[in-house]
Amino acid sequence: MYKVGVDLGGTNIAVGVVDEKYSIIGKGKVKTNAPRPAEEIFADIKKAIDMAVADAGLTMADIESVGVGTPGSVNQDTGMIEFSNNLAFNNVPAKKMLEELTGKPCYFENDANAAALGEAYAGAGNGAKNFVAVTLGTGVGSGIIVDGKIVSGMNFAGGEMGHTVIVVDGIPCNCGRNGCWESYASATALIAQTKAKMKECPDSKMWELCGGDINKVSGRTSFNAMYAGDEAGREVVERYQYYVAVGIINIINIFQPEVLCVGGGISNEGDNLLDPIREYVKKERYSKHAKKQTEICKAVLGNDAGIIGAALLG
Repeated sequence: MYKVGVDLGGTNIAVGVVDEKYSIIGKGKVKTNAPRPAEEIFADIKKAIDMAVADAGLTMADIESVGVGTPGSVNQDTGMIEFSNNLAFNNVPAKKMLEELTGKPCYFENDANAAALGEAYAGAGNGAKNFVAVTLGTGVGSGIIVDGKIVSGMNFAGGEMGHTVIVVDGIPCNCGRNGCWESYASATALIAQTKAKMKECPDSKMWELCGGDINKVSGRTSFNAMYAGDEAGREVVERYQYYVAVGIINIINIFQPEVLCVGGGISNEGDNLLDPIREYVKKERYSKHAKKQTEICKAVLGNDAGIIGAALLG
């Protein structure tokens, strides 16, 4: 039997069929187009599941269970998505809705926790009992594993490091606070920072890279400009790296994980992203003189971590 993992993101719904070796053998993907009614989004989840199962050459009869990683707070006792900023969900009976659509046992977990579970079992965290996965995407997710177990906390809402404040009275966050790490270190934030710098610097290479259309800016625009020798692009990247590092230092000082991996599309910049962050961490971490230090690495599974981790929920 096979398991289905669903990565329900603010931008895309990505689905995979996962075998017993943690390999994805079939995929499906549709746009989330949030915010919109939960019923519509769940119908599209089912559509993406059907695509993935067909891609694997299977039928739903071959599927044992469905796991979903979703932004926000999931009540494991009731199967409710109680609150999700990026999806605009409040008290959505997610488990009930998806089980009615699929006819299979369905399990839900916070998306960052699901990604951490995937990396812990099948990726960068192998062998580490204390492990953190940070995902830089539409928001900033963090999945925290202590002594081999996901840290969920009271109300199943623990581990939301993206909503810790790094700038007092800073940029408003969609959670209602100001200055959250997510507002500075997400891919969404990087795009906003890039656009702001472009408006200041009309001669920047970044304009050329997006064809003169500021609405075509991506998370890679500033990096590609930096690689081409553009000073404005370099300034955007360095400031962004600092914001990412501040949050990572906080995580390390609180949890002292053996491994901390960084995922999301921006992590594909690899050491060009991570080396300066590692240097910031060396300078500012509390445990400077400890023999063992946290390994900071790129997530091995990339965007598949959430799919694999979600499948493992079943």
